Amino acid sequence: MTTNTGSVSNSSILLEFKDVSFSYNKGWGISSLSWRINKGEFQTFVGRSGCGKSTFLELASGLSHPQSGVVEYHGESLKKPISDIGFVFQTPTLLDWMDVMDNILLPKKLKSSVADRDEHQVRELLADLGIESCRHAYPWQLSGGQQSRVAIARALINQPNILMMDEPFAALDSITREELQELLIKICRTHHIAVIFVTHDVQEAVFLSDRVCLMSYGKIDESFQINLPKTRVSGLRYEQNFIDQVSDIKKSLMGKEFDKHVS
Repeated sequence: MTTNTGSVSNSSILLEFKDVSFSYNKGWGISSLSWRINKGEFQTFVGRSGCGKSTFLELASGLSHPQSGVVEYHGESLKKPISDIGFVFQTPTLLDWMDVMDNILLPKKLKSSVADRDEHQVRELLADLGIESCRHAYPWQLSGGQQSRVAIARALINQPNILMMDEPFAALDSITREELQELLIKICRTHHIAVIFVTHDVQEAVFLSDRVCLMSYGKIDESFQINLPKTRVSGLRYEQNFIDQVSDIKKSLMGKEFDKHVS
């Protein structure tokens, strides 16, 4: 199940790390990392806290720059933050004094004036996420799952090429979490959005991803190409193929942890 990146047409590569390193004064960050994501691909990073995932996201978004190696976006060296990117964090970070519509439109307002078509786009996003009736509600009136849906809509409003998601469903109950996983993968497939997703949940990683990367000490130790249908439905979680792939990744993670403790 472990694979390498294989031969991929340069025209399909969206973002690529070429032997990238970045370190902090008081510790390591990213070490000689080579990696790439293709247009419309969903990749998930799994690893313990402190393994370098946050540094990786900063480099991938252009918020930080490598000390050696190069990060390329559309085949060109990344010199500044990527503009067509959406972020979703562990907490929704919505503004309590704005209703749902205004929270989602905030990225638009920061760039230009809002047009009627933008409000129409918000309604379409909310319909896709199943909360169109909440568009005039305030964050404090929403459940955790509804707030997460609003945060996803806000990240999508500028029609990004890449969505970066840092444990966005970690605080949700299991049923809501699975519902949002299914909605997320459907929307990203429909709009051909590449996703870089961070989680500690192996089942979540396998359900969502085309590829799962295991990260530790600033490196990708192993990557797994996920063999599931492009359309992901809840029933997949109970099929033996899914269970086997989750098991393979967990065994690999446990083996690496064991090796570190006995080395």
